[in-house]
Amino acid sequence: MDQDPSPSQRRSGQRQVVIIDDDPRLRQFLCGELEVEGYAVREASDGQSALIALRENPSDVILLDLLLPDFSGVEVCRRIRASGITTPIVMLTGRDGVQERVEALDSGADDFMLKPFSVEELLARLRAHLRRSSYGQEEEEDNGERLIYADLILDTATREVSRSGEPITLSVREFELLRHLMASPNRVLERQAILRAVWGENHFGDDNLLDVYVRYLRRKLEPAGRPTLIQTVRGVGFMLREGDVRS
Repeated sequence: MDQDPSPSQRRSGQRQVVIIDDDPRLRQFLCGELEVEGYAVREASDGQSALIALRENPSDVILLDLLLPDFSGVEVCRRIRASGITTPIVMLTGRDGVQERVEALDSGADDFMLKPFSVEELLARLRAHLRRSSYGQEEEEDNGERLIYADLILDTATREVSRSGEPITLSVREFELLRHLMASPNRVLERQAILRAVWGENHFGDDNLLDVYVRYLRRKLEPAGRPTLIQTVRGVGFMLREGDVRS
């Protein structure tokens, strides 16, 4: 990384942002804006150097460009998550297609911003993700480590999911969506409420992303011959409730 503040260089309680982008002008601009807001900033111009530095010293939040000179942002995001780092990741992209957003979120990104973007909006999103990150840690400590519904088990500490004892592998976003549904079983959850809870307070845009991820979950959780678990309430949202056996 181009900058890597040591613990002695960071003020107590100061939040750290890592910028991974090959555009030096954008990095310089964002560094200036973030430092004015009180953040400590580290930089990387390619995926490999960022991955090495993050494994040694994870950050509080990561800004990750979709297009890098060595790896794609999606691949970097996957590798970050595979290494066990759960730091919030905001993907920066010039592409506005639904498929690109789905790939970014499915790789483990928490959010995306379309270039060019408003600095004020970026700062607001960073604050929201940092609040969510802190709240999520407190929530797991207060509410225990397991959510159970019928034969479905979700462990918030190990991030393991199983149904009837069979392990189920979920992406970061799939896990968060299922956790939200399991926190309120047999209750209808409105689409916008789900989007805010899982994608963040500042999420906006095409809510077809929610349908995509519900479809992903159904494929993994509801094999043929087993009762369905995620029910669609038309015009409202979704709910976790046992239904008919899937044919």
